[in-house]
Amino acid sequence: MTLPLMPKATAVWLIEKTGLTFTQIAEFCGMHPLEVQAIADGEVAAGINGYDPVKNHQLSEAEIKRCEANPDSKLKILSSGSPVKRRAKGARYTPVAKRNDRPDAIAFILRQFPQLTEAQIVKLLGTTKDTIIKVRDRQHWNSANIKPRDPVILGLCTQMDLNAAVSAANDRLAREGHTLPVVSSFDAHEDEAL
Repeated sequence: MTLPLMPKATAVWLIEKTGLTFTQIAEFCGMHPLEVQAIADGEVAAGINGYDPVKNHQLSEAEIKRCEANPDSKLKILSSGSPVKRRAKGARYTPVAKRNDRPDAIAFILRQFPQLTEAQIVKLLGTTKDTIIKVRDRQHWNSANIKPRDPVILGLCTQMDLNAAVSAANDRLAREGHTLPVVSSFDAHEDEAL
């Protein structure tokens, strides 16, 4: 179960404003019942203002009344209608320390996932098409030192983002009637060729 926003402040509000048991509040807020009892006794969270979960659309009045009537029932958090966006659209920021790892990640993607388009690689790694072309054609200024390395391990993208991009590329190839590329196992000659 997902926890409410600001669990201690939510617990303070529920203790002060409802007739719920300490166990119900503890389960809802992801706390131990003794911690909730300590909040109620004023030993813990003395300076914390209560956070109203009803006004903030995490609980409904009906849910609170239902659980007040039956001490054995558990509070259920309301599902959020608009989930928080992961990040805004636009260029992906790459820390300065990781920028030199981008060509290695590009080489890895070009070798392991040839079905990805340049646009997908640009979005995934936060690079430019020009850099991708230079790495592919071995025209990059540092091409002698480029070693294909997994961008997930380098921290340039998440495994989930990489899987989504590969899945989208595979779906596109299937729609167009092309066969999916088969990536051979690691070979020292391939490493020298790239």
